[in-house]
Amino acid sequence: MKTKIMLSVLLGLLISSVSFAEVDAAKLYKRKCVSCHGKQGEGKKSQKAPRIGGQYDWYIESQIKDIKSKKRNNGSTKKMVTFVKKLKDEEITALSKYISGLKWKASK
Repeated sequence: MKTKIMLSVLLGLLISSVSFAEVDAAKLYKRKCVSCHGKQGEGKKSQKAPRIGGQYDWYIESQIKDIKSKKRNNGSTKKMVTFVKKLKDEEITALSKYISGLKWKASK
């Protein structure tokens, strides 16, 4: 009986933490990414920011981590260091999954 209750509580916490991460990722995206990459990750030529919406989450995560560590360091990533340098690994993972789920419309 105690085991079932404990499993139910743990499952509830897990589910609530997953939805909390999604909400945080949306807020993080709006605060740190939308000004250059657009609301749906469509990118902005004026900012020289590429489309990122719908990209594989593992790829986005590796790029953010490489920019943060300055392993990836070129003219186009210098601006991003300011935005990603204080992100925790959990935030990067949640943000990457959120961006991966964005759907953008191709411009004609």
